[in-house]
Amino acid sequence: MRGGKLRADKGINLPESALRLSALTAEDLAALSFVAEHADVVELSFANNARDVELLQQHLARLGSRQPAIVLKIETRRGFENLPDMLLTAMRAPCCGVMIARGDLAVECGFERLAEVQEEMLWICEAAHVPVIWATQVLETLARKGMPSRAEITDAAMGHRAECVMLNKGPHVLSAVRVLDDILRRMQAHQAKKIAMLRELHLAHALPAEPGAAPDRR
Repeated sequence: MRGGKLRADKGINLPESALRLSALTAEDLAALSFVAEHADVVELSFANNARDVELLQQHLARLGSRQPAIVLKIETRRGFENLPDMLLTAMRAPCCGVMIARGDLAVECGFERLAEVQEEMLWICEAAHVPVIWATQVLETLARKGMPSRAEITDAAMGHRAECVMLNKGPHVLSAVRVLDDILRRMQAHQAKKIAMLRELHLAHALPAEPGAAPDRR
């Protein structure tokens, strides 16, 4: 096998590995006091389990009574699978949200599963009344080169089912904002969220069982 160089702003995904790493690094903790004082939102990157959320909540509580909202950035397969438990933990606070970070998530779960994965995340967040940020490469070609692809337009239209859509920077980002605004306004005239088909969600099996409840033997 031939190796390669890891360029700046790039990372390594290990989807089949259970890494025992905290979502909060030493650098994160050093910056947290400033964030807690001045920011409205703290985005927890690579949130993988409820313990990650609890640790952030505990650190914020030690820093004072001002509690910024927590946004769970779901970027790994473990984060997706543990989302119900993390939501129950995050919802102890008055405000929280979820970001579907689709770049790393596609690598972790497989590109062919991404559509289903983001669909389930939209469903469960809507059921929990938790706002969603639709992120990663939305209208990226338009923002960088000034001309979108057909696939990008369709992808951006899906974003109307989230509460927020995030665009990346680029020399044509103002055009991207105008196009996105036009797409979302048009889509709002067609659909408000979704019509539920009541299909069983794989994520539902990750919810903790009630004490004394009989196990599901289906």
